[in-house]
Amino acid sequence: MKAININSFKDFFASKSVGGILLIICVAAGLIIANSSLGKSFENILKLEVGRNFGSVSLKYPVLLWINDGLMAIFFLLVGLEIKRELVEGELSTPAQAALPVFAALGGMILPALLFLLFNAKSPTSGGWGIPMATDIAFAIAILSLLGDKIPTSLKVFLTALAIVDDLGAIIVIAIFYSSDLHLDYLGYAAVVFLFLVIINRLGVMNIAFYILPGLLMWYFIHHSGIHATIAGVLTALTVPTSPDATESPLEKLEHLLNKPVNFLIMPLFALVNTNIKIDTGLLQSFSDPLGMGILTGLFIGKPLGISGLSWVSVKLRLCALPEGTRWIQLFSVSVLGGIGFTMSIFMALLSFKQPELQSEAKFVILLTSLLAGISGFVFLKRIYRN
Repeated sequence: MKAININSFKDFFASKSVGGILLIICVAAGLIIANSSLGKSFENILKLEVGRNFGSVSLKYPVLLWINDGLMAIFFLLVGLEIKRELVEGELSTPAQAALPVFAALGGMILPALLFLLFNAKSPTSGGWGIPMATDIAFAIAILSLLGDKIPTSLKVFLTALAIVDDLGAIIVIAIFYSSDLHLDYLGYAAVVFLFLVIINRLGVMNIAFYILPGLLMWYFIHHSGIHATIAGVLTALTVPTSPDATESPLEKLEHLLNKPVNFLIMPLFALVNTNIKIDTGLLQSFSDPLGMGILTGLFIGKPLGISGLSWVSVKLRLCALPEGTRWIQLFSVSVLGGIGFTMSIFMALLSFKQPELQSEAKFVILLTSLLAGISGFVFLKRIYRN
């Protein structure tokens, strides 16, 4: 197996763990604001339109849209950079290394989606099948970090690689299944910009600005094309140059540049504005609805069973091997943390439903189920590594 760059991984792990703790704080703050006298004022701020229109170019949107479509494109840019780095020089760079996280992620996406459809197949909420497919890497790593050095590095690497493959799967699902009313003219303009980025990559252009500025233009075109604008971040990331050697590439420079703003500002802000949920007696009954049951069973049952189940099958078929120094009980405990679906699951819920009441119900169930998965995974791992 290829040697792990320990310093690089520790930096990545540290930023994600601290960012995850900050996420928890912002979730609590969002719920407190929504259920206090400040709730209405906060909601009005999120509806406030910011920006300007320049002739036929529309750049005036509500604050909430700027966060969910604009700032989250930067989050997806970082996700794309992480995916590309892992594919070129990290834990997904060879078939032997990638096999287990890929099988685990596939199991952790397919089974939750099927369980969701089991409850929602013939209901108006069937389109939310993508909600329980995703794992929130920041929250999951934050839970692992609470256990300190007791958790072996190989297990942390497995969870990180699993979550990155999971993110890639979510991106593909968003691009294919959560796009509507395609406008081919804007899609064509975006394709031209993407082709330009590919060409300058092939020509060996190393200046990051030559990728970011066209990437902003591509964001505008994709935003108007019917495909979710955040995909522009991923496409831009895929064209940023990198290399498998020890030299710091433009991709790694940009990744380091974005790590703190994304983990300490953008994701917490996303958490704050999207947990603006007013809790009432009706919302507390969400878990008995098909939507709530689908999300609960998908994340809390489907995720760990899908991850550990397909991992077990792939290892028994000798398609891959367990991480070094790891037993099945340890892998299952980590897979329970896969049920923390917060950021990407809420993002999927916003794409799945236009009705505010369905969005609120989905976000509420995601929040409590993620909390349940986090506590359960922590307790399991704490008992295993109690000595």
